[in-house]
Amino acid sequence: MEFIIITGLSGAGKSRVINALEDIGLYCVDNMPPSLIPKFAELCYQSEGKISRVAIVTDIRGGDFFVDLFSELDDMKRKNVEYKILFLDASDSVLITRYKETRRRHPLIDLFNGSTEEAIKAERRLLMPARERADYVIDTSLLTAQQLKQKIVGIFAKSNSEKMLIDCMSFGFKYGIPAEADLVFDVRCLPNPFYIETLKHKTGLDQEVRDYVMEFEQSVELLKKLIDLVDFLLPLYQEEGKSNLVIAIGCTGGKHRSVTFAEKIYKALSDKGLRTTVNHRDILK
Repeated sequence: MEFIIITGLSGAGKSRVINALEDIGLYCVDNMPPSLIPKFAELCYQSEGKISRVAIVTDIRGGDFFVDLFSELDDMKRKNVEYKILFLDASDSVLITRYKETRRRHPLIDLFNGSTEEAIKAERRLLMPARERADYVIDTSLLTAQQLKQKIVGIFAKSNSEKMLIDCMSFGFKYGIPAEADLVFDVRCLPNPFYIETLKHKTGLDQEVRDYVMEFEQSVELLKKLIDLVDFLLPLYQEEGKSNLVIAIGCTGGKHRSVTFAEKIYKALSDKGLRTTVNHRDILK
């Protein structure tokens, strides 16, 4: 069981962090009152592996409830409930600038006659014990949103396969290009099984269709080049922090050639240990 408690200064990037953790498969909950954390942790531990990686955000937005955080953490330690604390920090000047740019209000601003600067100083004092207990402290003052995401993925992703989900999709051009596609490959240049009477009503999920599509030299060569291109592009997309890549392979109707190639590319990427799915948008049309 991996249980991560995220806290830190308002405006330091907790929402971006929780999004990044969701992208690598953690079950995430935002703005949880500290008094509920032990019970929630207990439920997760009792889930028998259904929930094995969890991240929760608790911060000053909880108001008076937040003062309970440290006693609740002590209680969890006494009960041998393991957890890690990730604390997000940033300089006062950067936080003030962020509040100006987003035009959002600091949670404590009403206590300090509208002064964001004083509210930040008060919050920093309140959070100092949490910072001292933290297993990870990240200062986001000089980090872009992309750099922060990369840092989080680097710390918490268990393997490279968690850093990106790749979706291999087949489709038919006659029904339109998928709006969600990042890469679109057109395999209409290959011989079409539709014109073979025994294959017309089958799909690329049938071995006979796959054998027909791949019996041509140009099909084998095209598949090799597409896989080589994807291998080249994946690290570049990962560097940019992309969490979900959709590779769309299209033929005329989305039943034969595109399905065959989507399955082939899916298998090639899966065999390399990458987190990959496959779906066939138009196979039943």
